[in-house]
Amino acid sequence: MDTSTPVTRPPDLYGRPRSDSFMRKLAAFSDNAATRLARRSTPPRRPPATEMPVIRELVVAAKHQEAEDVVSLRLAAPDGASDGGMLPPWQPGAHIELRLPSGRKRQYSLCGDPADRYGYRIAVRRIADGGGGSAEVHDALGEGMRVAVTGPRNAFPFAAEASILLIAGGIGITPILPMAREAARRGLDWKLVHTGRSRDSMPFTAELAELAAAAPGRVSIRPDDESGVPEAAELLSLSPAAGAVYCCGPAPMIDGVRSAFGDSRASALHFERFAPAPITDGRPFELQLGDTGRVLPVPYDRSALDVLHEALPDLPFSCRQGFCGTCRVRVAHGHVDHRDRRLTATERAAGAMLPCVSRAPEGERLVLEV
Repeated sequence: MDTSTPVTRPPDLYGRPRSDSFMRKLAAFSDNAATRLARRSTPPRRPPATEMPVIRELVVAAKHQEAEDVVSLRLAAPDGASDGGMLPPWQPGAHIELRLPSGRKRQYSLCGDPADRYGYRIAVRRIADGGGGSAEVHDALGEGMRVAVTGPRNAFPFAAEASILLIAGGIGITPILPMAREAARRGLDWKLVHTGRSRDSMPFTAELAELAAAAPGRVSIRPDDESGVPEAAELLSLSPAAGAVYCCGPAPMIDGVRSAFGDSRASALHFERFAPAPITDGRPFELQLGDTGRVLPVPYDRSALDVLHEALPDLPFSCRQGFCGTCRVRVAHGHVDHRDRRLTATERAAGAMLPCVSRAPEGERLVLEV
């Protein structure tokens, strides 16, 4: 019997209740279309096995309010840095990890200019019911303060195809903006559409307006309160040709674009999520905390990390998508269904596991060294 979790389709691109033709199409989305999507989408990428994290201390050189509940930070090397203040290079789509004063680790896309080797810019939206990282950036991280930074790393690389459609939802503009500038610099055939609740909630509208003035007809800013919530199929139809799509935004937007992609003329889909993908094929299993005998049941619709974090609040985590490695634990006994994009075969054989995405077969138990 198939006990996999049924896929719950969001009512619209922002998860709000609505009944329309788009939802009927989503409900009818076939396995054949899903197969085509898997064939045409970007394959999972894993950082090279030789990649080692580099941690450096940077200073908050500037902090600006970019929109409602969105601030940007410019991070630079402290005065007198041995390398003259020059930072490692990065490409559009890259992110860095901040180790905040509280000890929290959070990842944010770089949204500045890759040519600026003396500063990294990130933008952070305050999440009222989040894990506290965004609130700490807004309320406790001020100009002149120092913060430890790891990276840059790139799990959302920009391949610079000849024809490109860039789709950003809200704060999802952060990795998309450098891609647009790179596409313009290279003379590619590109278009960008930025959606959000209202203009006041959408960061970098002034910079997008400048980009639009320099490239007429290529930038579209679509606030919901002015244009209505767009359909995913409508967004995909804006593609200038049968090229690639890059999408970053809320989970319902990503899910909608993925579902509509199979019927579009686009040839490839690249996307980055704010949050982990919903668990659609989970099976219940158990975790045992070392030799304590304490057993934690993991239901079919929750991750091992979610369950572990309730029992061990100090357990570190960051991306929750299987590529940063922050939540790594060691399995002393049991078979792991590895689903990450980070661990090497050697690390897995040694018992390493990323509980944010990896699981165990149904009914089995993993004994963790925690």
